Amino acid sequence: MTNQQTPMKLGIVIPCYNEEEGLSETTKRLTTLIDKLIAQKSISAESFICYIDDGSKDKTWELIAQFQKESSLFKGIKLSRNFGHQNALIAGLMQLKDEADGLISMDADLQDDVELIETFVEKYQEGYDVVYGVRDDRSKDTKFKRGTANFFYNFQNIMGIEAVQNHADYRLLSQKALHALANFKEINLFLRGIVPMLGFRSCNVYYQREERFAGETKYPLKKMLLFALDGIASFSIMPLRFITMIGFILFMLSLFGIVWVVFEKLFLGNAVQGWSSMMISIYFIGGIQVMALGVIGEYVGRTFQQSKKRPRYIIEQEI
Repeated sequence: MTNQQTPMKLGIVIPCYNEEEGLSETTKRLTTLIDKLIAQKSISAESFICYIDDGSKDKTWELIAQFQKESSLFKGIKLSRNFGHQNALIAGLMQLKDEADGLISMDADLQDDVELIETFVEKYQEGYDVVYGVRDDRSKDTKFKRGTANFFYNFQNIMGIEAVQNHADYRLLSQKALHALANFKEINLFLRGIVPMLGFRSCNVYYQREERFAGETKYPLKKMLLFALDGIASFSIMPLRFITMIGFILFMLSLFGIVWVVFEKLFLGNAVQGWSSMMISIYFIGGIQVMALGVIGEYVGRTFQQSKKRPRYIIEQEI
């Protein structure tokens, strides 16, 4: 059973932050592909591409406005400031969820294979509500990036987070899936963990990710680490349980230590308090306590942010 027999109305949602250098090429390739799919009657002639300007400092918004004037294929959403990639992405998905049968999210840097969109549409017509674009090769990444990525995915599994390995934010969501996604109100969004929680019929399609066409990466090491922290803190309480486990182990070790000191004092008579062992113990326990407070603080801080119910994004202009 398919989602529909008639061509789907497709929307492509692309967050942009300082993408002036490569946006024209992205537009050119997507226009060619969409025109081909419309001609094949795979998608509706009312399909569209929407760029979300996430507070860019360059001429990104001017280019988006120019594309929209030149073709009705394009839409544009300008956020009032930089809210971050995930918030810009959710802004586009939520604003457009009723304007298409399904929305595809992708980055503007052309690292995602645009030709894969045709396969996304085919899978949608087969009845899939969620289609993931998954990298099948990380050979173009540095050894450091490959190693940290594999560690992150494995660590996610240990933490009990359900996520698709080697999948970023290149995916198709049906209108049904988008309306389900709208029920998630977290301030600290981690869509790679939220989407699998929707539970709708899904599949993976594989591709080789290319080098960035132009410009600099918007995810340096610091942002990647913060993004990973968002994912773990948003979906797992395992770090808190890990702290409890460490505390219990240290408590048991301290009991054994007390018993041993008493035994030495009463029966061996050679209990000598060493300065080194005392200082090591102090710093070790102190370090554990500070780490525990930091982890607890992360959860408390996120609860505080959520309780204020501030908007995840503010739209300045739509075209």
